[in-house]
Amino acid sequence: QVRLVESGGGLVQAGGSLRVSCAVSGRTFASYAMGWFRQAPEKEREFVAAISYRDGSTYYADSVKGRFTISRNNAKNTVYLQMNSLRPEDTAVYYCAADPSGRSLLSRQSVDFSSWGQGTQVTVSS
Repeated sequence: QVRLVESGGGLVQAGGSLRVSCAVSGRTFASYAMGWFRQAPEKEREFVAAISYRDGSTYYADSVKGRFTISRNNAKNTVYLQMNSLRPEDTAVYYCAADPSGRSLLSRQSVDFSSWGQGTQVTVSS
């Protein structure tokens, strides 16, 4: 079991940038696929991005492709989500999640992630 703690959320104007981070406890971080999800008020949680543990391959939702970048630093047990060209519709609570199996890289389904952080609020003003 791992513990995930997100940070870096906040308020930003449309067109701006923000980076959220997720610190992960546990010695097996390097063997986990990691993902970011978000949930806006009265909406279902949706997949944003994921990164593999094997070769660092990345996967994105169409809505954020070209604007968001997921990365990881295995030495620091941290995964990042760099968000550029932010839009008001990006406003949500952002969650990071860990997947020890790697299934999520194809499925992009939240059920394939076994551990979750508490979330960090990102608000984009118009």
